[in-house]
Amino acid sequence: MVALVGPSGCGKSTTLRMVNRLIEPTAGRIEIGGQDVTRVNPVKLRREIGYVIQRVGLFPHLTVAANIATVPQLLGWDRRRTSARVEEMLELVGLPASQYADRYPHELSGGQQQRVGVARGLAADPPVLLMDEPFGAVDPIARDRLQGEFRRIQAELGKTVLVVTHDIDEAVRLADRIAVFSQGGKLEQFADPATVLGAPANEFVADFAGSDRGLRRLAVTPVDAQDLAHPATVLVDDDVATARTAMAGAPEPYAVVLDRSGSLRGWVSLRHLGEGRAGEPTGSDATLVGELVRRFDETISVGDSLRKGLSEIVQHDAGWLPVLDGDRYVGVLTPDGVYSALRRTAPSPSVSAERDDVPA
Repeated sequence: MVALVGPSGCGKSTTLRMVNRLIEPTAGRIEIGGQDVTRVNPVKLRREIGYVIQRVGLFPHLTVAANIATVPQLLGWDRRRTSARVEEMLELVGLPASQYADRYPHELSGGQQQRVGVARGLAADPPVLLMDEPFGAVDPIARDRLQGEFRRIQAELGKTVLVVTHDIDEAVRLADRIAVFSQGGKLEQFADPATVLGAPANEFVADFAGSDRGLRRLAVTPVDAQDLAHPATVLVDDDVATARTAMAGAPEPYAVVLDRSGSLRGWVSLRHLGEGRAGEPTGSDATLVGELVRRFDETISVGDSLRKGLSEIVQHDAGWLPVLDGDRYVGVLTPDGVYSALRRTAPSPSVSAERDDVPA
């Protein structure tokens, strides 16, 4: 998935529309699967490329199902195959056919209309999907939800996607690579999001990415096991005496509580080990840790973004956050771990020299 970003009038949408020949290229070559698009019948070409635009472009007089079925019907699919595909696409975008297939566009919210637009663009299973400011016309909450939903869909389908956006945050969140354009259609940098943010090719890219681009790297840097801290661990069926021994000399006065399969059960502190469930002294070191364990407010998984991890730490006013790999506990993320991960993953300054300084 490639995002085209840059100031207004720099040629982002023009580049997109040349791919399906809504604008005819005057020079150069555009190939899909090794085939020059200018040598293909333009009508046939467009039916084999998904296209999603900002204002959705749904036909107001057709139902949701009929809108999604448009291209499959143009391609000559039979009724049964088309109906099955419509139902599949609606399920994919989180709009069950039983509830939404017979509705009309005006009966949907803006975010729901945009989901239908994505479903229509994918209906004929095109190898390439073009998206022009696809989420720009919806409110910030719906946009964030749609971006997350589209990332899920893209992970499931693995399409080749070319998306135009003016929002660098959206490009960073969605794309595998970002093409930064300046005025005149000049390609200033083409690289993965971490490189664009961490090693911009020049002052123009740095200014466009923003002075807070270092913070934006949180969204594209995943939580990795090597950046985690490892406080003491105790078992849920250990007694208090055993737990105190395990925590003796530990740098932190708390321990992570696991069961014997390695699954996370919660945490305890030395203070917890000195009192019972109601805050009274236990009177016995034989009390089991499971009777004193505190539950975590939140967990994250290996591969989640540092942004998500840091957000949870700040939201819950916690100094650490447990990280899971599936159901298995692997360590805790701390603010120091976030900083270490950013330093470890900072692109080399030399990477910024690897750029395509040519007209687009």
